[in-house]
Amino acid sequence: MVNIPKEQEAAVREGEGHDAKAPVKTVPVEQDLAPGQILVKINWSGLCASDKSLLHDEWSGFGVKMSDATKGIAGHEGAGEVVKAADDVADIWKVGDRAGVKWVVSICRNCEFCTNGTDELHCPNQKNSGFTAAGTFQQYVVTDGRYCTRIPEGVSDEEAGPIMCGGVTAYTACKRSTVKPGQWLVVFGAGGGLGHFGVQYGKAMGMRVIAIDGGEEKRELCLDHLGAEKYIDFEKEKDIPAKVTEMTKYGAHGAIVFSAAASGYAAAPSTIRPGGTVVAVGLPTDPTVIAGAPPIALALGRKNIVGSVTGTLKDVEEALEFTARGLVKPILTKGSLSDVDKFIDMMKAGKLPGRAVLKVAA
Repeated sequence: MVNIPKEQEAAVREGEGHDAKAPVKTVPVEQDLAPGQILVKINWSGLCASDKSLLHDEWSGFGVKMSDATKGIAGHEGAGEVVKAADDVADIWKVGDRAGVKWVVSICRNCEFCTNGTDELHCPNQKNSGFTAAGTFQQYVVTDGRYCTRIPEGVSDEEAGPIMCGGVTAYTACKRSTVKPGQWLVVFGAGGGLGHFGVQYGKAMGMRVIAIDGGEEKRELCLDHLGAEKYIDFEKEKDIPAKVTEMTKYGAHGAIVFSAAASGYAAAPSTIRPGGTVVAVGLPTDPTVIAGAPPIALALGRKNIVGSVTGTLKDVEEALEFTARGLVKPILTKGSLSDVDKFIDMMKAGKLPGRAVLKVAA
């Protein structure tokens, strides 16, 4: 038996809007499990830009806010170990098994989206960590044992946490781009928390990656460490589509916009060739930012604009395998629960290298 404490530390939201903070507080550990649930001790949790947006009400204009059910606890990139399981999932999870908690923490398993085998992310009855359920910025999390991810050997908890959202989001976006091995993929925001995953997954999948970001540090990161074939510095290059065309002759086969900048969404459709695909991933807080192009450009260029959000249970398993095989290595900025606000400020300033990950449990 594992000794489960009655109290734990958690980063709990205080205040509203841009002034909101998430100081560490002592809160109860939920002891009673409903059927299907497991209790996971969170060793590490990634910090996603979505956590920033939820904690600071940046999406309130879209009607998206943290619900009371979260108890003010954000986070959706948790990795740790099972310490308790309900009887009906005891055949799936044993105490000590390593588990990952994702953005989608439960689905109904009955609707059309859950049963078509490919699209459970759009279950209308899903629950989301840090949005409609208490998140992973706490030491012990109750989650759905039938939708939790098993962490494979060869992937540490600190690596697995960010893959629960950031990694799988980038991996799924690469698949949605439909770019084939040997074809060109443009990655906007290539040196960021999502983009640095996207460059690596793209390369591992055989794509020829053009990384777009700003500055010489990002150039070195993208070319020397992540494996991009080409780099475009948006701080120096005034006509990014023209530069992409120069590099690729006819334009790239696909482009993924990981950054939330309006400039990236404005440029992306002009970087792809006829039949190419732009994948919208980054979520601007400004509702006037549009991912697209004039209809005449879309029609004459036979261009595709698609959206992509995180990944299915199977996608997460596949994304983890790239790290287990040594093909994708998260670049991590490590801290603790008390660093949530500091890392958010760094994220806002564009000074957070790679992906932030928090040590949660001692």
